Amino acid sequence: MRIGLLEKLHDFRLMPAFVIVSMIIGIAAGKWYGISNFQLTPPIDAVKAIFHGAYEFTVPNTLALGVVVGLFMMIYPAMANIKFEDLGKAAKSPKQLLIVMFFNYAVAPFFMLLLAKIFLSGYPDLYIGLVLYGLAPCIAMVIVFTYLSAGNGPLAIILVALNSVIQMALIPVYAKLLLGNVEFDVLVVGESVLLYLGIPLIAGMLTRFLGVKRFGEDRFHKLKFHLNTMSIIGLLFTLIVMFALKGDLILERPMFIAQLAIPMALFFWTMFVVVYLTSWKLGLNYRDAVAVGFNSTGRDFEIAIAIAITAFNPTVALATVIGPLIEVPVMLALVWFAKSTEHRLFNRRFNRV
Repeated sequence: MRIGLLEKLHDFRLMPAFVIVSMIIGIAAGKWYGISNFQLTPPIDAVKAIFHGAYEFTVPNTLALGVVVGLFMMIYPAMANIKFEDLGKAAKSPKQLLIVMFFNYAVAPFFMLLLAKIFLSGYPDLYIGLVLYGLAPCIAMVIVFTYLSAGNGPLAIILVALNSVIQMALIPVYAKLLLGNVEFDVLVVGESVLLYLGIPLIAGMLTRFLGVKRFGEDRFHKLKFHLNTMSIIGLLFTLIVMFALKGDLILERPMFIAQLAIPMALFFWTMFVVVYLTSWKLGLNYRDAVAVGFNSTGRDFEIAIAIAITAFNPTVALATVIGPLIEVPVMLALVWFAKSTEHRLFNRRFNRV
């Protein structure tokens, strides 16, 4: 019976139902417990408190760790499934790298700025929150969306690693260029890279290395079903935690959510479709086009939240916290879009050749 339920999790036709149920559970929990009344502890601070022996099991601390645990459950299986010899091949992909660099750093921040000016010019706090959200490319969840859409995982990891290094240098530049004088601890960027990318990457590498060494490639491959299951459960758990953070706000102030949802949804759909079709036109195969598309579209909400908490007021921070509530469902819709267009775009080209 349990296996049957787990197999249903892998049926992508049922994913919208699981996502909606997870969102409802999160909203209900947030409303029931009044979670948004608590000042959320930044996840990095909660992890530091554990290492310093100063952690307390409060609601904000537990919720902060919930985000970390959920993201780890999502990303670790993708890392463990990667054949690391494929990483070297992925690194030799200049066309893919150039597409991602162009759209991430020459297009995305300015496109989000344009959307903020169009939709939120009369709401300065929401305006700042949206611009912050567009500053940096995602360093974690895009690996999962690439993974769910059967994209090129090794290429996604290479692109994420490159973005991680570049954004540590460029985020202060973009923040000053787009928002004026913004003071924040640049170490926050490095800590986020380590927490959300470094730890799952190291854990996945060790799991694969030790597993293949002990059981062999074929037997280790049989674990793929269970690793995929963990990733999907991690995604649904993360949705529950994120929607719980602002469950009562969603019910009490739906227009506040809608004000951000419209420009954000436009950003994600426009960026992904443009990059995905550009990749197709430039001759990339489906797996690479998906990896490039998601790596050019996803935003680093962890960094945006951290900067908002340290450099701005609570309303700006609230706008960045709402961001992933919109991003995750939209990106899942883009996974469906990619999978549904694969045959029409890429297989037909292959058949003509």
